Amino acid sequence: MAKKINILLLSAIVLMVILNACRKETPVTGSSTPTLPETPYNYVNQNFGQMGDPFFNQPASNMLTNEGATLGRVLFYDAKLSLNNTVACATCHKQNFAFADNAKGSTGFESKTTPRNSPAIINPGMSNGYFWDIRATLLEEQVLMPVKNHVEMGLENMDNLEVKLRKLDYYAPLFEDAFGSTEITRERIAMALSQFLRSMVSYRSKYDVGMAINFENFSTLERMGKDLFFSWDMPCQGCHNGNNLNGWGTSAANIGLDDNYTDNGMGDLLANQDPSFDGLFKVPSLRNVAVTAPYMHDGRFNTLEEVIEHYNTGVKKHRNLDYRLTEGGGGIFLEGDGSGNGIPVIDPLPGGGSFDFGNPRKLNLTETQKRALVAFMQTLTDYELMRDPKFSNPFK
Repeated sequence: MAKKINILLLSAIVLMVILNACRKETPVTGSSTPTLPETPYNYVNQNFGQMGDPFFNQPASNMLTNEGATLGRVLFYDAKLSLNNTVACATCHKQNFAFADNAKGSTGFESKTTPRNSPAIINPGMSNGYFWDIRATLLEEQVLMPVKNHVEMGLENMDNLEVKLRKLDYYAPLFEDAFGSTEITRERIAMALSQFLRSMVSYRSKYDVGMAINFENFSTLERMGKDLFFSWDMPCQGCHNGNNLNGWGTSAANIGLDDNYTDNGMGDLLANQDPSFDGLFKVPSLRNVAVTAPYMHDGRFNTLEEVIEHYNTGVKKHRNLDYRLTEGGGGIFLEGDGSGNGIPVIDPLPGGGSFDFGNPRKLNLTETQKRALVAFMQTLTDYELMRDPKFSNPFK
């Protein structure tokens, strides 16, 4: 009798191991094949108008090519980069939302939810800081982090990723076109994804057209909003500056969302090391901001009107509150040092003093001014980017 029980127990254990193995990685079956143009789309020689250099964060070892971006496009939309073949990069970065997500937290593999809102992919070649906490400074470093993340895509073992893609017939010729051989490696996967992301340049908005013609295409309300946004009496352009309106890519700030943050952003990366980073998050680009709701790292605001009202009356006092949001005195913010690394810069209070940086500033905006700011931010939408076929899903 005891022997029979042991055999049953052993069988149950074996069955559990088999089921767990199946859960860990779903075999590739019934793979759909991407549909691609015979001649690759042009990702390299685009007319970027007023943008300047949209690829300043591009290493010489991974220059953008049409073939490399084509491979990156397939990888970006391929759900087989996830552990159970259900989640792609594009699942959380949707073209019709300027490659953001329209949910507070995105749904990852096994229906897990990300703790932060998925940021829009806006001119990533013009940035040198990625994720809300700026934990990556180069796209080649950033792109595989979501693939390995246990909530997002779950494929933690990069050896398994390489093996998995080698089993898919359509990848060998794409890797050969992009890199000169059919060899599939994690480094090449990262390089191709990075090329595709860098090619996503937003430069065809009403604002971009307006820059070339002294904003003659703007309505009275839009012009009022633009003038208000770029006024030194307002804190907007202090953070959202440059062609990409993102604070030069490595800026981060505490904008007084909470008295005490449950998610400390950069402070959580540097836990128990430097509390001056508590509540600091990356300053995002405002390009396409009208279509990338919800807003902030936790998606707490659903509309631009709510965002503006936060800055108008809702900023909370915090020891790390950005100086541009205080009534006066110093503050703390993060700027790039030219090497891709962020460094904290502390502006002291006049005459010295403690880390009490003053009370949050009230902007006292009128209803018309609020509407004008919204109208201006709507001019930053690049509708062409959201319908450009070269950035669309090749598996449809």
